[in-house]
Amino acid sequence: MNNSEYLHENKREAEVTTFFGQNVFDDLTMRRRLPKDIYKKVKKMIDNGEDLDPSVANMVASAIKDWAIEKGATHYCHWFQPMTGRTAEKHESFIEPFIGGGVSMEFSGKQLIKGEPDASSFPNGGLRATFEARGYTAWDATSPAFIKDKTLYIPTAFCSYWGEALDEKTPLLRSMQAVSRECLRVLRAIGDTTTQKVTTLVGAEQEYFLIDKRLYQKRKDLILTGRTLFGANPPKGQEMEDHYYGSIKESIAAFMKELDIELWKMGVYAKIKHNEVAPAQHEIVPVFSIANIATDHNQLVMDTLVKVANHHGLVCLLHPKPFEGVNGSGKHNNWSISTEKRNLLEPGETPHQNTKFLLILSAVIAAVDEYAPLLRISASSAANDRRLGGHEAPPAIISIYLGNQLSDIIRQILEGDLRASKEKDVLELHVDSIPTIFQDVTDRNRTSPFAFTGNKFEFRMCSSAASIASPNIIINTIVAEHLRRIADRLEKAEDVATELKAVITENIRNHERIIFDGDGYSREWAEEAKRRGLPNLQSAVEAFLELYKEEYIEVFDRNGVMSPKETLARAEIMLEDYCKVIHIEAKTMVDMAKKEIFPACYAYAKTVADGLKSFAEFVPEDFMSEEKNKLTKILRYSGEAQKLVAKLEEDLPKAHNIKETSDRAKYFKDVILPEMEEIRSHCDELEDLVEEKAWPFPSYLDLLFRI
Repeated sequence: MNNSEYLHENKREAEVTTFFGQNVFDDLTMRRRLPKDIYKKVKKMIDNGEDLDPSVANMVASAIKDWAIEKGATHYCHWFQPMTGRTAEKHESFIEPFIGGGVSMEFSGKQLIKGEPDASSFPNGGLRATFEARGYTAWDATSPAFIKDKTLYIPTAFCSYWGEALDEKTPLLRSMQAVSRECLRVLRAIGDTTTQKVTTLVGAEQEYFLIDKRLYQKRKDLILTGRTLFGANPPKGQEMEDHYYGSIKESIAAFMKELDIELWKMGVYAKIKHNEVAPAQHEIVPVFSIANIATDHNQLVMDTLVKVANHHGLVCLLHPKPFEGVNGSGKHNNWSISTEKRNLLEPGETPHQNTKFLLILSAVIAAVDEYAPLLRISASSAANDRRLGGHEAPPAIISIYLGNQLSDIIRQILEGDLRASKEKDVLELHVDSIPTIFQDVTDRNRTSPFAFTGNKFEFRMCSSAASIASPNIIINTIVAEHLRRIADRLEKAEDVATELKAVITENIRNHERIIFDGDGYSREWAEEAKRRGLPNLQSAVEAFLELYKEEYIEVFDRNGVMSPKETLARAEIMLEDYCKVIHIEAKTMVDMAKKEIFPACYAYAKTVADGLKSFAEFVPEDFMSEEKNKLTKILRYSGEAQKLVAKLEEDLPKAHNIKETSDRAKYFKDVILPEMEEIRSHCDELEDLVEEKAWPFPSYLDLLFRI
């Protein structure tokens, strides 16, 4: 690098620090824009949940409005997360008319704090009647407002007219409160009088595919369902393992550069980018944030991925399994719990002596074991069913991976002889020029659904397309439940130290069955898990039905996260969504087969037949035999596929006659899906037989390798 290039690179680095967060009304901006006494009142409201009186709210709203207008904003919106897995927004301009003509730009404290969107067309699971269309959005002051596309976005919660949560954010905030409340009780019981707040921190690794927009427009299945309903495997897939961490193509690098800049402007801590395992697959990883902010940021990441891809003539696919035969996309949810001063899941140099760490660890182990079906539910969908359990994603059986050092400590606790933790292993590479390095406290078992990775747990089952709110609501709630039980015991104990040791030992002894450090893909593990009594919920439908069980309804209610009515509504919404997804996929498959695949196959068959007739007397018999065989296969597979499509068309309307949503979901799983798989099998065989230019839409080779 010459001197001018060096100076240019350093200038660009300096620019990042100056524009990072420029479109966020963050704490620093708020401090600069508000009078000192008003700023302190707002901070108390944010930190301690105190009420904000109308006069203060008006001053905050005025400051945010002035800042937004200076940035070019003309509108504002309450940005919320209905139970669709994505976000929603209604834009309103700042203009207010003057009597006699003209306008002023106004934004009040009331407009900041509360909005009134129509709630009639969002999933509600029976939480509101049809005539009760009104809902409310309420400002989440802990998540900073930001500007996107000349609009001020205000993160909000969303509830019904009667106050039930109609969104993902409200239960998430409640679950965070539950963790903080119960963990503080535990810390007070063991003598910690200084900690004021406990926070759950999250980092969401986002995987995605990028394909050429022109090819995408020719695939009806990608447009309507997000995945390919047909597609024969190309000669090369991911078996060479040359894409993972490989050199990033120039066009993709340009996309990633713009993506980083757009996210940085909105205060999203985009940190890592790289190629993933499958061709055309990539990943972006942020720095950890507080759980609700991390959830907001992940929604921004998904929205920005789609928007920026369009700028580059690309389409971003967020479906967890857009292509059969290659890895799907997950969203690894890294979760930890922290006080103002330290991460409570940090083992330290002597984890066997770190009582707080061992206590929290034992609570997490107990929570995951007792409430494993809830974790399975949080990662379940019709789409993610296609990914889980393959050699790319964890199996449906929930287990915890701890690694060598922590497993050794667990063994000592169970044996009642806790001495010292296993030393970190030195990695000897036998190269003089490379310094000595040590293994981490744990490595990463890629087959584990819930793995300890140094100072956090990584939940690896999540779908790339889904909100991370659901898994974090579950993790927070079940950990809060076990912390509550621990606090109850410690607060009553005459000898806290003795009781503390007993709690840790009992949690591990009673729940050690959930700990598994081996290969989660192996048949032996499935058999061993069954012997241990671990649940194995193979489909999303099986998982969703678990949410109707009394013990799961009660754990949300007991910890103030969701009322029984809110929990049951979510079960209904999940099942209904499953039905809708499969129904759309089935209709799209029928449409593509009848209007695109069959006409193309018969046209090509005629071409082959005409060729046979024309050249019969000029070519060898063995060539004729080969072509006749191909023609026979094309006609046979086409005929069989047509019969299967007719059967699917006949069976699909029957679903509408099934009254119970759960029974309807089972019908889609047990009847419609197998029929769809059989149709695909025949059509993929046809793709291999038909000449490439005669096939009606882009192949996997086109989609995955021609960018």
